[in-house]
Amino acid sequence: MTPQRFSSALLDWYDRNGRKDLPWQVEPTPYRVWVSEIMLQQTQVATVIPYYRRFMQRFPDIAALAAADQDQVLHHWSGLGYYARARNLHAAAQQLVTNSGGVFPDTLEAVMALPGVGRSTAGAILALACAQRHPLLDGNVKRVLARFHAVDGWPGLGAVQKQLWALAELYTPQARVAHYTQAIMDLGATLCTRGRPDCTQCPVCAGCAACRSGRQADYPAPRPARTLPVRPVIMLLLGNQDNELLLERRPPSGIWGGLWSFPELVAETDIGRWCEQQLGLPATRIEQWPVLRHTFSHFHLDITPVLAQLGVSAGRVMDDGLRVWYKPGQADERGLAAPVGKLVAQYLNRQHERAGNGKNRAMRKTG
Repeated sequence: MTPQRFSSALLDWYDRNGRKDLPWQVEPTPYRVWVSEIMLQQTQVATVIPYYRRFMQRFPDIAALAAADQDQVLHHWSGLGYYARARNLHAAAQQLVTNSGGVFPDTLEAVMALPGVGRSTAGAILALACAQRHPLLDGNVKRVLARFHAVDGWPGLGAVQKQLWALAELYTPQARVAHYTQAIMDLGATLCTRGRPDCTQCPVCAGCAACRSGRQADYPAPRPARTLPVRPVIMLLLGNQDNELLLERRPPSGIWGGLWSFPELVAETDIGRWCEQQLGLPATRIEQWPVLRHTFSHFHLDITPVLAQLGVSAGRVMDDGLRVWYKPGQADERGLAAPVGKLVAQYLNRQHERAGNGKNRAMRKTG
């Protein structure tokens, strides 16, 4: 199948079956497409859509994003994971306001110079928003091309990636490049899926080497297997007399960089002694909750939540920018790590249960 026949077949299929109502396809400005492409890195469309809508409502343009506090940006990213994406997006917006008055660049080199933007993301932005001819190579496109040409090897390897880039360049047409870009991503997302590809509906199946040989499951080759290590940690849910919980800001880089989390302690830590040493205050009512596992790409984090109550009022002495008292359930644009959000929800549920039980006991006494 020639490159022209490949792109024509894909565009014909897109005209009939492609996705044309995604939120970022409505008024596809460079900013709107940029935000969507960053969110879609490592994350599926269905997950991204509600986050994208809330994010765009809060930060409708580059200037609004640049003017926001990092906490506000991370708050609207909480739950999407890979938080470096949000920090880079924020930093890039500030860079654009400073250097170009908030105007998004229109060359591949300039877009790639933005924090967190690589060749594939930059090409997709310029193709979708500006109709410029640039190939892209996201996960969906890698899968389509690896199967179509039966490309051996894991796409993360340099030699394999080089081969796939050459193919992406070969098949990208000169005309209707925005539609073609969306079409090949849609094909990988809807038909040429990782498991159970629907080859009977594929517009280019006649030329697909993997389909002809019945070896769709062999391409692309998976990442070499590895056993993820397990890291145990205690998360301390430390409450005060105002039913607030102590949060600590994490370092700006690394896991959950810049987000707010509960104090993390090594296993076997004496909670009471830690509170005395770190806060100068005694802790009571120490209660251990079941372990919560959170998995990253390179390790499992086994979290043991421990609920403790300060014996006396802590006042506001801890509000120093790195440690704050946080009121669960109160509207607060503060970026929380995903497991922290889950634990906050559990804490609120337990508070409501205790309040309900107390009310029932009081009614029985007066009944």
